[in-house]
Amino acid sequence: MNIDVLISNLTNPVLLFFLLGIIATNLKSDLTIPQSSSKFISLYLLFAIGFKGGQELSHSEFNSEILYSIIFAILLSSLVPIYTFFALKKKVGVPNAGAVAAAYGSVSAVTFVTAVSFLENQGISFGGHMVAIMAIMESPAIIVGVILIMLYDADKKIGETKSIGSLIKHSLTGGSILMLIGSLIIGVIADATQARGIEPFTTDIFKGFLSLFLLEMGMVTAKRIKGFKKYGLFLFAFGIIVPLINGLIVAYLSGFVTESAGNRLLFAILGAGASYIAVPATMKLAEPRADAGIYIPMALGVTFPFNITLGLPIYYAFIQMT
Repeated sequence: MNIDVLISNLTNPVLLFFLLGIIATNLKSDLTIPQSSSKFISLYLLFAIGFKGGQELSHSEFNSEILYSIIFAILLSSLVPIYTFFALKKKVGVPNAGAVAAAYGSVSAVTFVTAVSFLENQGISFGGHMVAIMAIMESPAIIVGVILIMLYDADKKIGETKSIGSLIKHSLTGGSILMLIGSLIIGVIADATQARGIEPFTTDIFKGFLSLFLLEMGMVTAKRIKGFKKYGLFLFAFGIIVPLINGLIVAYLSGFVTESAGNRLLFAILGAGASYIAVPATMKLAEPRADAGIYIPMALGVTFPFNITLGLPIYYAFIQMT
């Protein structure tokens, strides 16, 4: 691994604010970010990344790489939940295994945004269509996770579960996904001259808002991880080893889809990430028996910090070697 890249990533102000959030919680500080402000920042990040991606997408022609990328993304988000589910089914039970599988097959928008920041710091370009890829990967994993619960849980009657159609609708109309997809579409169809008028809002202040968001994520992580400890070392190790393997495999396989190092890194981080926003919201509706004390800390308290600290430079170094 390139040590300079690792040091650069670990000293990134965005990441340091995440660590500050962890420290603040452990020190029992009264530092907080109001819930209304937190929601605004979340929506802003999704809006900015979606709109910028849409603008980039509007300047590029639909080609075979984009088509193959979409197919690869759907396959990836459908297959990861399957082996994740069977690896955990006996350990945590069917409902919990299905929720964890959905989380790890889905994606983390904040991890993706952090990866974009990493690429910009390294001066590496990437395709605007990768934002669309992120949005596409959210729903298939959730649907597969719920289907696996329906198939393997003897105590769960099919009639007790929301229909697949309603689950698809819920996953696509949830606030985070709708903002992301909507901003992407607006970015595609917006007039380029008019779009430049809001460019300072989507670019210049982006990292500042990302820093504030990760400050809060650090505080949430520190709180969640305490309750997660009772589940033992197995789930902690799972939350690091499986994403690492996923990221490295996807980093390699994505080389058959795209030659862009930036796109390959984003694919790797999408494959390695775990959802802690869309999946909990959906599972609360589809499978309330799943313990949020398992899949949220795994995604937010273990996998997320690993990916934004060590994962990014590891995947990048691997891509450079291949």
